[in-house]
Amino acid sequence: MGVSGPAAPPLSRADWAALVVEAAATTTSALERAADADWTRHAAGSDWSARAMLDHLALGVLGYAGLLTARPTDRYITLFGSLDPGAPIPHCLEGLRIAGSLLAATVRDTPPEARAWHPWGHADGPGFAAMAVVELLVHGWDLTQAFELDWQPPEHLAGPAVARLFPEAPTGHGNAETLLWCTGRTALPGHPRRPAEGWQWDGRVR
Repeated sequence: MGVSGPAAPPLSRADWAALVVEAAATTTSALERAADADWTRHAAGSDWSARAMLDHLALGVLGYAGLLTARPTDRYITLFGSLDPGAPIPHCLEGLRIAGSLLAATVRDTPPEARAWHPWGHADGPGFAAMAVVELLVHGWDLTQAFELDWQPPEHLAGPAVARLFPEAPTGHGNAETLLWCTGRTALPGHPRRPAEGWQWDGRVR
């Protein structure tokens, strides 16, 4: 486990659904402070523009809902979600919250035994919820860094995601800083920064 302290009780599907909704809400709330900024600038550490990263988030979070609905065993789904390219940033952030709510509802309704394909490990509802939390928090951090906003992923959201998807994460550090290390964003004491393209999570059900 990548989090320190006593073991927490297992989270229910409803708990995971709530984490997705909160991750979408807290990330978009932080980004609303940059609504009037230049979203053609690059997100931190990325070749994508900040606006393109919002599209990536919408595609990913909605796509996880689609995967849990269709439950393919060997491929991605053919449904692609995107944000209106002409919409103002506040409306785009609303779109991310909608995607989070749709995934949360799907996680709540997905049977515990259900599995769906993902290239980094076939997962259940909580697994896809954890993936969405990672996407929202980590790319939210990328964007707040680009706009020089003072924001860090909340500890109580980062912790469950690290524990679910990064079982080999180092212990003894804060949940947010561990998540950023796991995803190649920052270094940890005694642990150099991971290559930006060399990390991945383990979505398999354990």
